[in-house]
Amino acid sequence: MKIKRVAIVGGGTAGWLAANHLGVELSRDPEIEITLIESKDIPIIGVGEGTVPQIKATLKRFGIAEIDLLSTCDATFKQGIKFAHWMDAQKHGADNFYYHPFSSPYPSGFDVTNYWLNNKSAFEFSKLSEIYSVAEMNRSPKQKSSPPYMGLVDYAYHFNALKFADLLAKNAREKFSVKHIFETISQVLLNADGSIKGFVYASGSEEEFDFFIDCTGFSSLLIGETLGVPFLDKSAQILTDTALAIQEPIAESNEILPYTLATAHKAGWIWDIPLTHRRGVGFVYSSRHMTESEAVGTFSTYFGRDLEDANLRKIPMTIGYREAFWKKNCVALGLAQGFVEPLEATSILVTDFAALLVARNFPKMINDIPVVSEYCNKAVRYTWERVIDFVQLHYLISDRRDSQFWIDNTENSVMSDVLRERLELWKIGVPKKTDFFSSFDIFGVENHLFVLYGMDYPTRPGVLGANEESRSKELVRAVQDKSLQMGNSLMSHRAWLSELKQALASR
Repeated sequence: MKIKRVAIVGGGTAGWLAANHLGVELSRDPEIEITLIESKDIPIIGVGEGTVPQIKATLKRFGIAEIDLLSTCDATFKQGIKFAHWMDAQKHGADNFYYHPFSSPYPSGFDVTNYWLNNKSAFEFSKLSEIYSVAEMNRSPKQKSSPPYMGLVDYAYHFNALKFADLLAKNAREKFSVKHIFETISQVLLNADGSIKGFVYASGSEEEFDFFIDCTGFSSLLIGETLGVPFLDKSAQILTDTALAIQEPIAESNEILPYTLATAHKAGWIWDIPLTHRRGVGFVYSSRHMTESEAVGTFSTYFGRDLEDANLRKIPMTIGYREAFWKKNCVALGLAQGFVEPLEATSILVTDFAALLVARNFPKMINDIPVVSEYCNKAVRYTWERVIDFVQLHYLISDRRDSQFWIDNTENSVMSDVLRERLELWKIGVPKKTDFFSSFDIFGVENHLFVLYGMDYPTRPGVLGANEESRSKELVRAVQDKSLQMGNSLMSHRAWLSELKQALASR
């Protein structure tokens, strides 16, 4: 039996990413019809506002113009993440920080890590990135003349998640003829073999489909509630479990940070994401280590005003993922598939990755599903495990010991065997590309280097040869000079976005 009718249940970023990815791959077949079913009774969470550079390739693949994203989604540029206060204030200073930038720490492709290990006191590891001065000086990554999706340094975006979903929806409907209906599902119908057959809607009508994409968020209506796929709880590895979120207007005269600011506190961290007209700010914490009242108090101190009556949005965070994201004729994406707290903007990243994987391996026939689903489940399970490793790494290697939260994190013996092995390897030698032997390691050696050495991981320095030292010194000076030169020459982030807005208004 050929798969002809595909139902995506749930809108938001996950649902519309799925619609576009499937649209790109399946729209060439006129027999296939894709329908996205959205309920007006179920609100979209809409707090995933940070991305990584992979999103640019995705948007180009969908045929979405960068100018449309920038003009409709309150978008700003993100050159990486600035981690503040993640280290011991006594040892590293009260204002300690490091960057995880969207760039390589290999100037001109040369590995200077051993040179840095032998010269730690000379400069911060983050300064191996051209982004450092550009970010510190609040510059745009693009010139006025930069082509779409290109800049002098790499970048991603911050955006309004609800407006981003609307942009994706418009594209899916217009370019790929994705049907969009508003119905609330009151009953899920099953076939004799336990696969999903269709739905009974609250309106009283019924509809059948051949294949289903579950984008119903934490409720996981299809993969969890209906098909009973177990959820693998990873809260022993990632201790944070709650977030308090608020949106704060900003004046057009205010400068805009070209990065996500992640500021650690005694029981977690605070995200601070600037859009063109507001900041999205969230207080992430462990409820086992801090009461909600204490969280509001600490958040108020960060914010500079009392947030007790500020209508904070409380978001419980269940850390983990479904044992299988694909069962029978159903695939789960987004929060229905899994969730890791938002430290490295993993939610949209994993959703985008998994949606592309499904689209490119989409079964033509029902009988193809067992073979394809087994392969995809292995890939996505591996990806989740490594993403959890990477997020846990930030907590695990900190030298903060000023609260029970940091003691429990840094002394945590619960970690994957892969992370444990890698951490032991990286004590005696610098991380190498070959340590990451799967294409499903979506955070690779360069990402790990910035975090490990931004947090002063104790790798044993190797012998530094004279030629290596001379070449490294020359390259480090060149990358820092170039970074400073770009910082001095590029427009401010706010000015670039303001001039774009003016140019669009004058059309």
